[in-house]
Amino acid sequence: MTNVVVLIKHVPDYTSDWKLSDSDYTLDRAAVDGIIDEINERAVEEALQITEKNGGEVTILSAGPAPATDAIRKALSMGADKAIHIQDDAIHGSDAIQTAYLLATALGTIEGVELVIAGNEASDGRVGAVPAMIAEYLELPHLTSLRSLEVDGDTLKGEREGDEGIYSLEASLPAIVSVNEKINEPRFPSFKGIMAAKKKTPEVLTIADLGIEDGVVGVANSASKVTAVTPKPPRAAGEKIVDEGDGGVKVAEYLAGQKII
Repeated sequence: MTNVVVLIKHVPDYTSDWKLSDSDYTLDRAAVDGIIDEINERAVEEALQITEKNGGEVTILSAGPAPATDAIRKALSMGADKAIHIQDDAIHGSDAIQTAYLLATALGTIEGVELVIAGNEASDGRVGAVPAMIAEYLELPHLTSLRSLEVDGDTLKGEREGDEGIYSLEASLPAIVSVNEKINEPRFPSFKGIMAAKKKTPEVLTIADLGIEDGVVGVANSASKVTAVTPKPPRAAGEKIVDEGDGGVKVAEYLAGQKII
């Protein structure tokens, strides 16, 4: 049996216009609709495939405000067994290091975890280092940005695609991995799965429940801060070229003037 924890994140809809708050320049999540990060759906799918083959259960772990429940419900409707939601205003504005510490602390409270699966990077932050940071906190082996993953007994095998070729990687369980968009195609939740998810109540934890002291996480103690924001300038009108038999020449001259050619 392989007990798997999947890390998921509730992120702003990719199609929305994102805004920063006026007070601390953090992402204003209340101003846009949120969804489960697409790469997290692939992480959930991989966990489900592993447990369907080897037995075990899938636990969802997410940190975020109350609306993050929507992302958790999506993962549960795909077939995950249970979920833990770290919900506390104190984690607002946490940077990658603080987030990794928070998730690592929560993982340390879950019994019997053999494998942790995450996406390779969140679409709203693009840091791409949180899974490795968690592994360092927990002193576990980690395989990152995998395009394939296989569990064979106590051994974990995977492939990572790089600029110079494909790397075959191996580690012993327990371990932490992150996956990229080539790992699989996530399943659509079935009607049965959607109805079953409604009966599953995520366990809600605060930083106090995890034994984390006030001020350790959150924007006030973040190692990085945004001090000012300049609005993006409006898009300038393009140059219109009328083809009077010399349109090609005019386009070439324009591109040369822009140093494109």
